[in-house]
Amino acid sequence: MRLVVVTQQVDPTDALLGATVGKLRALAERVDELVVLTDSAVEGALPDNARVRTFSARRRAGRGMRFESALARELTQRPRPAAVLAHMCPIYAVLAAPLARPTGVKVLLWFNHWRKSRLLATATRVSSAALSVDERTFPIRTRKLVAIGHGIDVSDLPCVKRPDREPFTLLALGRTSPAKGLVTILRAVAEVPEVRLQVIGPSLTHEERMHRMALERLVLDLGLLDRVEISGPVPRRAVPTLYADVDALVNDMREGAADKVVYEAAATCLPVIASNGAFDALLPERLRFVHGDPDSLAEAIRWLLEADRQAIGRTLRGTVVREHSVDTWADRVVELAG
Repeated sequence: MRLVVVTQQVDPTDALLGATVGKLRALAERVDELVVLTDSAVEGALPDNARVRTFSARRRAGRGMRFESALARELTQRPRPAAVLAHMCPIYAVLAAPLARPTGVKVLLWFNHWRKSRLLATATRVSSAALSVDERTFPIRTRKLVAIGHGIDVSDLPCVKRPDREPFTLLALGRTSPAKGLVTILRAVAEVPEVRLQVIGPSLTHEERMHRMALERLVLDLGLLDRVEISGPVPRRAVPTLYADVDALVNDMREGAADKVVYEAAATCLPVIASNGAFDALLPERLRFVHGDPDSLAEAIRWLLEADRQAIGRTLRGTVVREHSVDTWADRVVELAG
């Protein structure tokens, strides 16, 4: 089987997009040839049966034309690809469909976000199937939706046995976007004096930079300077160490997207407290809280302080390996492509 995947970047060191490389490697293990069409890539990131074609251009129109040209060449080769998978890129599903589907090549769209748009609606309509973590992480109601889990590379995320230590430290990991609910997390931490918090992540847009400033002011206003640290991103290779050095992850991402850091942390046997309904099947009820409600989050933190955190962590890892690993994700993609 040949499979074409379209993605933004192939760089295992990238803090935001590096996780895609694990998915590509898993797909390559399951097909005869994997062709990756991407804007940019680093050499040596993928196995020998993966071929990378870049289509970067200074202008959007030029990028689209180069993409279509690269895909057209792949579609003329024999055997034809079984499918084209657009990974978080609805525009490439739209561009691929008129070329691929008349030749019998399926177009698959992977999307995990709350952002609904006309472009996404069009991509869904022209695709053979829409893939997401589950029905709550795809913003359009469609019979084409197939839930396949998140696709976490657990090989780099070993289970860690964490000692009882003080102070109990929470981690909030990710971009300083208002959608991450960091204000709620800070206010909850203010209610539980026996814990500290590390907020780690990039601020890539003007909105995120302004929100980081607002968070820093809130830390001062709440008197949390000695218990809260807000710092910038770390290289992706350092993320497992972050998980190993804290006692729990806390996540208040708005509904509509299943934040991958929750699954990554759980894979290391790290307890997670989260509000998003997409995590209902992963987390016990006492580790879920009401989105935007500091009191509800503070209650969950207090419960976790007294719970058997080692047992909770082992259970979480088991669920991630069984339902959300990169291997189960790739198996389901290849099955749908075949």
